[in-house]
Amino acid sequence: MSERRGYYTDTTDEQWALLEPLVTAWKAKHPSVSGHQGRYPMRRIVDAIFYQNRSGCQWSLLPTDFPPASAVKYYFYTWRDDGTDAAIQEILRCQVRERAGRTEDPSLVVADSQSVHAAVNVPAATTGR
Repeated sequence: MSERRGYYTDTTDEQWALLEPLVTAWKAKHPSVSGHQGRYPMRRIVDAIFYQNRSGCQWSLLPTDFPPASAVKYYFYTWRDDGTDAAIQEILRCQVRERAGRTEDPSLVVADSQSVHAAVNVPAATTGR
């Protein structure tokens, strides 16, 4: 792995302090069958996932200072499938709300909808009209 440049999508030390226990607990619950502990720092894996998510680049175009795309994709898809990504998002969402001086959960939600015209052959009962 080449020298880290740092990207604005990288986790801050404060964010990593919140995420590290979750990631460490996940790793403890999912030991490698071969006993392999992992070659890449988990913070770099998370940073690479955040970079890919924000930039929208193809996995193969991740900058070379991140772990290989195959390692990053493994965690991305595994965490997506088992809900770990949602837990990470929730932890960071709570942090953002706390920083803004708000409670963890919103006290009010406003849902707005628009009428959408459907094709002529779509039954009116299914269009929300």
